[in-house]
Amino acid sequence: MSLISAKDLSLTRSETLFAGLDLSISKGDRLGLVAANGRGKSSLLRILAGEEDATSGTVVRARGLVAALAPQDPPEHLLPLSFYDAVRDALAAEVAETESWRVDILLDDLGVPEELRGRTVGELSGGWQRTMLLARAAVIEPDLLLLDEPTNHLDIGRIGALERFLAGLPRDCAVIAASHDRAFLDDTSTRTLFLRPAESEDFSLPYSRALEALEERDAARDRQFRNDMRKVKALRQQAAKLKNIGINSGSDLLVVKTKQLSERADKLEESARPAHHEGTSGAIRLTNSGTHAKALVAIGDTAITTPDGRLLFRTGKLWIGNGDRIALLGANGTGKTRMVDRVRSALAGEDPDIRGAASLKLGYSDQALSQLAAFATPWDAVKRSDKLTDHQARAQLAVAGIDIDAQNAPLARLSGGQRARLAMLLLRLARPNFYLLDEPTNHLDIDGQTMLEGELIEHGAACLLVSHDRTFVSSVATRVWVISGRRLIEVDDPAPVFERLIAE
Repeated sequence: MSLISAKDLSLTRSETLFAGLDLSISKGDRLGLVAANGRGKSSLLRILAGEEDATSGTVVRARGLVAALAPQDPPEHLLPLSFYDAVRDALAAEVAETESWRVDILLDDLGVPEELRGRTVGELSGGWQRTMLLARAAVIEPDLLLLDEPTNHLDIGRIGALERFLAGLPRDCAVIAASHDRAFLDDTSTRTLFLRPAESEDFSLPYSRALEALEERDAARDRQFRNDMRKVKALRQQAAKLKNIGINSGSDLLVVKTKQLSERADKLEESARPAHHEGTSGAIRLTNSGTHAKALVAIGDTAITTPDGRLLFRTGKLWIGNGDRIALLGANGTGKTRMVDRVRSALAGEDPDIRGAASLKLGYSDQALSQLAAFATPWDAVKRSDKLTDHQARAQLAVAGIDIDAQNAPLARLSGGQRARLAMLLLRLARPNFYLLDEPTNHLDIDGQTMLEGELIEHGAACLLVSHDRTFVSSVATRVWVISGRRLIEVDDPAPVFERLIAE
């Protein structure tokens, strides 16, 4: 039985985001929704939730359907409320009066600590705000749960808690999750919808297998298109030859035959369609200015502590060599970001225990992209970061997916994906030979993640990175450091670490 069915759905803003979309969601479906940034995923979720109208098409809902959307960011009216009250606010007044115990049980299931439940939403980290929004959607016990980038800002442990929560939902509850987290999609989805401007593709497979099927289908369509166009060319050549013969001989039969061949060519050309090739949201390009130093960073056996001096872990003696791509893993609160901050501070000044090579040139990006705060506009950021001509600056921004209208607009108007790509552009302009990256895939779509992976690998860039993105770490890292038992240890394979962290 269909809970919700969309027929010939289209959405047009400044351009067509999707068109001709047919989609049916049944009880118990687990659908992963995949598209580049800005290509209509959030809008489609709002349309299915009844919060937004499509440009055309119809949406039919089962009688009495309860659909709940967990958006990316909390609405402003929730910011002054406590975590607990923000979740309780989602209940109808009469239900909240008599069944507020549902909130307590749900927050227990989601592993929300007691000390967080009374804090205001505005004070919460991005990860806990996401958890609050999930709880608001789930507390009304929906038939259809719609999740918009649910893993953004979550560490691996919280992603594990989310996956277990979704697995524990009633079997009849359907879930649609728009996400760029490839491992999460593989773990939680049984269907994948690739949202496209036309001819969106729906596969009854989790993401990685669905992507393989999509690529095979696109390749077959491209082959068919090339064959069709060769036939069109041959038909037109044959028609032209017959036309000349017909004119010279005065044969009416050849004139008719020429017309038939031309019509066949026109009809075949009109029906021939190449496979869809997704346009990028903006290119990510990095560089590696190079160095002859074998050890870029040397770390003595030093203590990484909290701001008030409490020991988090000791590092032991470590080094980062030229070309090493090191992933730093650990549970939430064990000190990953403190380690990154300590290395950054040491490389910018004096530290007896952490030293960089004389030739080291640092490129840094944190998970909040705070390095962008110094600039008023994307134009200002690029012009102050490098000696580019005006034409070069505009070209660089355009390649990064920031069009001419946005280049002189306040940074606050950029989407998360645009801000992330701008941060990567500034890194490239800094021409570093050592990258220090804290959650670099936050806000990047799958296309951006794979670009970043490719750039780090292709240029042999040395880096120390913190990331909750299991696919990204597995693809990029040549070494893995793990914070365990107040020590920093090196392991050969991140997979068992991910399994342990996601199960905690």
